[in-house]
Amino acid sequence: MSKGAQIIDVRVSGEFKTGHIKNAINIPLESVEGKAAQIKEFNKPVITCCVSGMRSSVAARKLRKAGLEAVNGGSWYGLKMIIDHEV
Repeated sequence: MSKGAQIIDVRVSGEFKTGHIKNAINIPLESVEGKAAQIKEFNKPVITCCVSGMRSSVAARKLRKAGLEAVNGGSWYGLKMIIDHEV
């Protein structure tokens, strides 16, 4: 987060609508690989998240393979608690 990372929530849109981290972008896991070029245009590191960390782990791996700096943030709610605590 200190590098100005973009949070990408890889849950499906219905899950995202039930709650998410402020300023997170919703790109479902199935779409992440196809949107890698668009994500590169953010020109910042990426933190992926989902419900438990499983899908976000896959997404981070795909984004790293595409040449992005990406880390798995795990559970969106756990990541939100960390971010909220730091603010």
